[in-house]
This record gives sequence, structure tokens and C-alpha cells, in this order.
Amino acid sequence: MAQNLSNDHINLTMLTDFYEITMANGYFANGFKDTIGYFDMFFRKVPDGGGFAIMAGVEQLVNYLSELSFTQEDIDYLRSKHIFREEFLDYLKNFKFTCDVWAVPEGTPIFPGEPIVTVRGPVIQAQFVETMVLLSINHQSLIATKTNRIVRAADGRAVMEFGSRRAQGFDGAIYGARAAYIGGCIGTACTISDRRFGVPALGTMAHSWVQLFDSEYEAFKAYAEEYPHNCTLLVDTYNVLKSGVPNAIRVFNEVLVPQGFRPAGIRIDSGDITYLSRKARKMLDDAGFEDCKICASNSLDEYIIRDMLMQGAKVDSFGVGERLITSSSEPVFGGVYKLAAVEKPDGTIVPKIKISENVAKITTPCFKEVWRIFDRETDKAIADVITLNDEVIDDEKPYTIFDPNHTWKRKTVENFRAVRLRTQLFKNGECLYQPRALSAIRAHCLAQVDTLWEEVTRFENPHSYYVDLSQKLWDEKNRLLSENQY
Repeated sequence: MAQNLSNDHINLTMLTDFYEITMANGYFANGFKDTIGYFDMFFRKVPDGGGFAIMAGVEQLVNYLSELSFTQEDIDYLRSKHIFREEFLDYLKNFKFTCDVWAVPEGTPIFPGEPIVTVRGPVIQAQFVETMVLLSINHQSLIATKTNRIVRAADGRAVMEFGSRRAQGFDGAIYGARAAYIGGCIGTACTISDRRFGVPALGTMAHSWVQLFDSEYEAFKAYAEEYPHNCTLLVDTYNVLKSGVPNAIRVFNEVLVPQGFRPAGIRIDSGDITYLSRKARKMLDDAGFEDCKICASNSLDEYIIRDMLMQGAKVDSFGVGERLITSSSEPVFGGVYKLAAVEKPDGTIVPKIKISENVAKITTPCFKEVWRIFDRETDKAIADVITLNDEVIDDEKPYTIFDPNHTWKRKTVENFRAVRLRTQLFKNGECLYQPRALSAIRAHCLAQVDTLWEEVTRFENPHSYYVDLSQKLWDEKNRLLSENQY
């Protein structure tokens, strides 16, 4: 019988790749039930050829890990497959998440190769959560990253997320709006994301509103009378310059001004918006509405917005839909989840490495920490350094960083501060995560992006930000590569 699942609360324990369960059963059968593993999530390249990505999705991952449990229906389903040991199914009945988890905070710029999430615990558990670790972080980091590109292209002008109707599923719309707000949008058209996360809901009218009335003027007048305090009119249903803007100005004068209100704006959703916005701006200014804002929408992205502004568009804000909520230019954030180490019963940590003929797919072994080095004078980020977990970067002494692939490229940094990037989310399965207001995460994102040099943030051919290994970690990785030559 199909379950009646509420959209507000779904048990996602079984949202996992089937091989996670077959491996768990195999680990159980081979005596690995209590073996401790260390798994890292990292990604290999930034979407759209950008210089950095934005971390997002941590809160949803925390919620998932906090609620892991197998229902009787789950157990019955697995039993029906006739491939799982009954002892394993009994183990799942009393399943309790007991892992340690570390992650980079949401809103933080992240770079390829860094362990942005690490899960330490019994391999059955740490392996099992792989799918949702990747799903949660990959999706929202993708949308936050794309949004931040669009927001930076807008050069201080407001960007609104308008993409719910073209998102990949209801959860793509809900969590995409959340991620877009982290990335820098001022709000969303997705009402439920306001209710659930506090992302400000925004919106006025569709073309159907204008079409429903006998005339465009009547449609504008009715809307202004209902919402005089926040009146934005959609002016491109018929003709922007000959009908839309003149009718908007007439309604502003007849309805708003007599009541002491000023118009919030007009929106242009089609045509040559650069040309139309310039003409509309002059018409509004000549009518005494210099404070009336112009909003543009219609299949925008960072490149179109940048070109519009370079060409002199008089646009104050942008509504961006499908190309943001789907990151249509590159709709995959390629995070992966790999075993980095195994812990012996005596506490000894044995590093593990995956080797490939594709050099980019060779993993970095060991239980690790990630540091960001900031210049004390400029407060700009110099580099990130991945170290062994028990290493400490002493920022009171000079520190030498080097390219892990071209080791002769070295630089000694001084007058810097070293900051651990990750925080602990779970300890022995107990949640340590302290929720933050989404507005605070958004502010953190904008502030941290500002610590990156312009060479890193440019859209085309950005400077490759340094992500280095400590000497000890590099030595360990090199040792394992040498020992596993075939």
C-alpha cells in the first residue's frame, strides 16, 4: 500500500542508493559492523568555469541525519527483496546514528578538492548516508553558486528568485529558493519558502491580470487601489512604450498621488529590455516619478544582465527564474563522497587512497582539517591549506605553502591569520549544530565572497585559488601513491 506522505515531513531514511544497503548488509556479514571509517565529501570543479563555489544545504543535511530511523514498512520492504540477512534487518530495527560529522558552514566560499563534509563512524552508517550528504549539499551549493554569479553581475541591484514553476520538482523549488537567498537574492516568488525558511516572498501580477480586465488602464487602476502601498505594474502585456508606461503613469497620478503614495515600480518582461528601460526611465522621470523603480525579467542570467548594464539599461532590479533555479548553464554540482581512512580498535588511523589513471580522480587520504589563510593587512584570502587533523597552523610564525602538483612553486606567508573552516555538526550521533537565521547566513556569504580577490571572482578565466596540502599530508599521500604502484 502506498504511503500518504506529507510534504512538510517525509521520512527520508530510504532515500539512498540501493547499493548503500547491499554494502551495509555485506559489511555486517563480514564483521565490519563496528569498524570506524572516515568519509569525505568534496568536488572537483566549479560550475560554469567559475573561481569558487558557495557552500549550502547543511541545515537540510543536519535534519536528515537527526531523524534517521527505519520503519517497520522499510524493514518489510527490504525483507521482500530476499537478499538481506535477517540479523542485518534486526540491526536496522534498532538503528541509531552515532557518527561524528564536520562541515564547512553555509554561505562560505569553497574550492575543489577540499573536504567540505567529513563523516566519521561505523562504516555501515557513514557509508549509508552518502546519497543524502551529496544530494543535500550538491543541489543547494549549485543554486547558491549560480545565484551569487547573477547577483555579482547585477552590481548592487536587487535580484529576486522567480523560478519555482520551472524547478525540478517541488523540493527543487523550495530548497532552491533557500539556496538562492543564501547566494544573495533579496527574496523569492516561492511562498512556501517564506513560510518555512523566512525567505521574503515577493510578487505582483501576471499578464493574465491585465488581460482579464476590459482595458490595461482598468487593470492597473484596480491593482493600485488594492495595493497602493506597494504598487508595481507589469507594463509589457500590449505595448510597453505606447500603452503600458503611459497607463501606469496615469494610474500613479490618479490613484496613488492623491492618497500620498509613491509608485514602487514597473516590470518589463519581454522585448529589448535595454532599449525599453531607457525609454521608460525618461518617461517616468518626465512625469515626476524619478523614484519609480524598473524591474526586468525574462530568461535572464549573469551574462545577459552584465551585457544589459554595459549597454546602458536603466534597470533597478532583476527577477531571475529558470536559469537560476535550474542552473541551466551547468546543472550539476559534482560533489563526490570517498573513503579517506579507517580507524583500528586501538585508535590508529590508517589512511586510504583511491588511485586512478585520471589524475583528477586520485583522492587525498587521511583524517583532515581545512584552514583558510587571510592577509592581516587586506583581510583577503591568500590560500586554503588541507592538513592532517591534528596539525595546527601557527599564524604567529611564517608558514610555507606550496602547490601540491608543482611542489617547486612555494611561498612563505607572514602577517596572516589562519582560520579553521569547518565546524562539528554531530558528536557520537548527538547534534551540535546551532541553527542560524537565514539572513545571517546570507550576510556571511556576501561578506566572505568579499574576502576573495577580484581575480578569483571574475566570470571568465578566473585566477586559480590556491588549495594546498601541508607537508605532512603531502608526504602521506605521496607515500601511498608510491606503495600502490603497479
